[in-house]
Amino acid sequence: MALWDRFKESAQTMQTQLNAKKNDLKSGAFRDASMAMCALVAAADGSVDPSERQRVASLIATNEVLQNFQADDLQRRFNDYVNKLTADFAFGKVSVLQEIGKVQKKPGEARAVIQIGIVIGGADGDFDKTEQGVVREACFAVGIDPSEFDL
Repeated sequence: MALWDRFKESAQTMQTQLNAKKNDLKSGAFRDASMAMCALVAAADGSVDPSERQRVASLIATNEVLQNFQADDLQRRFNDYVNKLTADFAFGKVSVLQEIGKVQKKPGEARAVIQIGIVIGGADGDFDKTEQGVVREACFAVGIDPSEFDL
């Protein structure tokens, strides 16, 4: 099986797992960490062009797990995190990783945030090394071994 096919299958499996946990993923910390993760993956290369921002916003709006929250609230939070990252990537990344780290004490939420990052990263058909790198950093922020997700 080609690497992309394995990845696509893995992303679909993760989305299925997320959907199964949907009722457990309603906290404000999960919401904020998820949007921080989406922004981090979108800005992994240090910038976010308008089409990429729109694509991620669309994925957020249609993700079944994130439908526990108001779409306009999610969009506002995502944009706030993206703005932090694009203003000063290094400084913004520290802030965003701290936000992601707030779910560390809830392993189910922490894993779900990482899974969302992987799903978002692979949505364009290419979960590149830069995106994998920021998701790996997020794993450390929530106390999960990145190898659990083949990162």
